[in-house]
Amino acid sequence: MKFTAEQIAGILEGSVDGNPEIEVSKLSKIEEGKQGSLTFLANPKYTSYIYKTKASIAIVNKDFQPEHKIDVTLIRVDDAYKSFSKLLEYYNLVKLNKTGIEEPVFVSENATYGDNIYLGAFAYLGNNVKIGDNVKIYPNVYIGDNCVIGDNCVIFQGAKIYSDSILGDTVYVHSGAIIGADGFGFAPNDSGEYSRIPQTGNVVIEDNVDVGAGTTIDRATLGSTIIRKGVKLDNQIQIAHNVEIGEHTAIAAQTGIAGSTKIGKNCLIGGQVGIVGHITIGDRVKIQAQSGIGRNLKDDETVQGSPALSYSDFNKSYVHFKNLPGLVQQINNLEKQKSNDK
Repeated sequence: MKFTAEQIAGILEGSVDGNPEIEVSKLSKIEEGKQGSLTFLANPKYTSYIYKTKASIAIVNKDFQPEHKIDVTLIRVDDAYKSFSKLLEYYNLVKLNKTGIEEPVFVSENATYGDNIYLGAFAYLGNNVKIGDNVKIYPNVYIGDNCVIGDNCVIFQGAKIYSDSILGDTVYVHSGAIIGADGFGFAPNDSGEYSRIPQTGNVVIEDNVDVGAGTTIDRATLGSTIIRKGVKLDNQIQIAHNVEIGEHTAIAAQTGIAGSTKIGKNCLIGGQVGIVGHITIGDRVKIQAQSGIGRNLKDDETVQGSPALSYSDFNKSYVHFKNLPGLVQQINNLEKQKSNDK
């Protein structure tokens, strides 16, 4: 898919300085630009690359004044970084703009779907599935019985959505994600073995949620595991049964959240965080990477460490921790001196 400098300038409401008919078909970093690619210059420390890049088109700020001869066609805009981001979004929409039903797929007789749908090869839609408009379901996706998927959702290849799951509008589920698997529910019996506890609830994901590749969200034992609107989940996150995550909370990769924990709105949770079950984390909480959370957290707390301390206490304690070898040596020297004085 190719675009001319004139077409791109039209999308970005910019002006062309150079050849308006030159075409590009890919994007690149300015230091790695090749012929036929589009790049941008926003950070002044990369200015030197504008004079040697092989890219065909570069987006720059309107006030950029070259100090040397340049070969690249410029598109001048108010804010090069924002304009390039806008173009990335537009490019992604064009790239993902698939429609139609490939073969083979399996669609249950009583499954329904809206307009402008894309169903990739080997997709499976179970009994009583309801899918909205403008939904894209990539190859090898499994959608179990009684699932509801809203408008403008994208389910990438290989994702699995178990029965009774409910997804709102504009939900993105990336490859390998599993939504609605059984929670970790087992009880020891008299013989010392574990008996399975039936997981009869479901998963509810509200609007504008992103679920990263390989992330798992378990169904509730009873009721629902709930991901509120605007939540952003990175890759390889484990969310256990009956967890609730509040609006616009963002969680980085490899975090694990145990059952029945409630997390508030607008929280930021770093990578490899472990959170125990049956606790409540307030709104706007910040949890640093690799922290272990074993207690309730109030609104606006910032914590770090395992077990987690307040961020400031952790930093103060860490200063002493780093000095421990020296302190031990001082104690040893004092004991040696005391022994010699005898």
